[in-house]
Amino acid sequence: MAERPYVLLSVAASVDGYIDDASGERLNLSDDADLDRVDEVRAGCDAILVGAGTIRRDNPQLLVRSQARRAARRARGLPASPVKVTMTCSGDLDPAARFFTAGDAARLVYVCAAAADRTRARLGGAATVVDAGHLVTTGAVLADLAGRGIRRLLVEGGTAVLTQFLSAGAADELQLAIAPFFVGDPAAPRFVGSGAFPHDLAHPMELAEVRPVGNVVLLRYLLGQP
Repeated sequence: MAERPYVLLSVAASVDGYIDDASGERLNLSDDADLDRVDEVRAGCDAILVGAGTIRRDNPQLLVRSQARRAARRARGLPASPVKVTMTCSGDLDPAARFFTAGDAARLVYVCAAAADRTRARLGGAATVVDAGHLVTTGAVLADLAGRGIRRLLVEGGTAVLTQFLSAGAADELQLAIAPFFVGDPAAPRFVGSGAFPHDLAHPMELAEVRPVGNVVLLRYLLGQP
């Protein structure tokens, strides 16, 4: 069993580095071509992880959209969409959110020990709640996922989760899609927050691919040990 899954971060951001605006409505940063690319990436992964804030803010389904890709997964003996994963310290999640109700994949909620029992009571059978200890760390989550047979993990955000994985050096690949416009609002969420990152000016990531996808540009970086 691998020590941890291969971790791929998938992010869409504006030219000035924002992953949403501050309007309360979800900002669409990807065009149809890029959404299809992300769907293909999802179909090739064993699990998709987002933070609890993303579930509350965006109410994502986290499903493979293409009928052909869903059928291909089923033909390999897999559920139509990957396992859904989230991290939370408070356990403040709505069991009616689409993370829990959409699709037939398993759901895993990693939660701080202090909130584990309360979260199990809140979610009931909507998910498997995992006590991750005093703090929910990337190391604890990845080790547990590896033990459950997850070999390839897709992390889709939001800011706090992306910052946590990148600052911990717990990612292998970054797929960054740059949308052709600016947001320009300091109140909007950015790609990452402040932190100490192992890939700094002296230890850059390796650029593996640059590809236009519709009107978006995909930058694919490899994040080997700096």
